[in-house]
Amino acid sequence: MDKVPMTAEGYAALEAEIKYLKSVERPRIIKLIAEARSHGDLSENAEYHAAKDQQGITEARMADLEDKLSRADIIDTSKLKGDQVMFGATVTLIDEDTDEKAKYRIVGEVEADVKQGRISITSPLARSLLGKRKRDIVEVSTPGGGKSYQVVKVEYK
Repeated sequence: MDKVPMTAEGYAALEAEIKYLKSVERPRIIKLIAEARSHGDLSENAEYHAAKDQQGITEARMADLEDKLSRADIIDTSKLKGDQVMFGATVTLIDEDTDEKAKYRIVGEVEADVKQGRISITSPLARSLLGKRKRDIVEVSTPGGGKSYQVVKVEYK
């Protein structure tokens, strides 16, 4: 089994999601199934089938999360420092073409969310950034063509 790298915050978020699914969603779905069963014939009961589908999705999500947690390799980013980009680094970049600034934190796949400024360690941008330092130029191949970024800041929080 492969280890799943993640930050302590990512691990805690997955634990919280499992707890929510077990303590809130699962009981809610069980009530929906019981209510739908009380309506009689299950073969043509759309509410029953919808609730069973929800149950299957929820149980599959919990199993997936539990698998990831069991294989978690928690990396304590609070102890990391330096000026070189590694897992857990928050990197500020400037797009060489548009002069737009962007700030990303390099995290594990399961906690990546570009809208929140977290990119996966396996993403093309993160792979290109690894080992770079302030003022380095990074070339990244994207579906829209090549992009160039300059590393402005590397920090660990």
